[in-house]
Amino acid sequence: MTEFAAIESRVGDYYAGRLHEHGATHRGVDWPTEESQQARFRELLRVADRGPRSYELIDWGCGYGALLDWLGRGSDEVSYTGFDIAAEMVAEAQRRHEGDRHARFVTDQAQLRDADYVVASGIFNVKAGAPEAQWREYLAATVRQMWTKCRRGMAFNALTSYAATDHMESRLHYADPLALFDMCKRDLSRSVALLHDYGLYEFTVLVRRENG
Repeated sequence: MTEFAAIESRVGDYYAGRLHEHGATHRGVDWPTEESQQARFRELLRVADRGPRSYELIDWGCGYGALLDWLGRGSDEVSYTGFDIAAEMVAEAQRRHEGDRHARFVTDQAQLRDADYVVASGIFNVKAGAPEAQWREYLAATVRQMWTKCRRGMAFNALTSYAATDHMESRLHYADPLALFDMCKRDLSRSVALLHDYGLYEFTVLVRRENG
């Protein structure tokens, strides 16, 4: 999105730095533990619970491809596309998953083909210096872009504004779960679920097509 190019550039640089510092690990994508990273995957993939076992998936903000690892490399049930604005992340993902005929990784949103589901984990957390109001606009615009690429549904997570204040960091964005639920319910679909009960200072929103 050209109007948010400066934000995306800073975010891409931030995660490239994390990858350089910590490698292809949970810390390389800013998660405190591998267990919490995988807990998020479980919540996001609930969006596909009602559909067929085989489906096409876009991992929006794929990092080094940890979700693909979690799904199982070489799985013949999921056709996976990873998209990330950090070229270094995509290069690492391609290196790690070379030869996986069910997976592809891209840095250009224009290269994304429609998929059954689109999921995004952690991409709305690090503001990279953006003012709160601008970051909220970026978040909403990104969610809407994700929606245009899914045939059956999408899911995303965010840090919650209900987090304890002593756990909050000024560099991070804490989203209002009710505001995002309302936006998705009013503007995108009547089938929206808000998951805020899995023990982390965040929430997950599932949005399904009404015919999906």
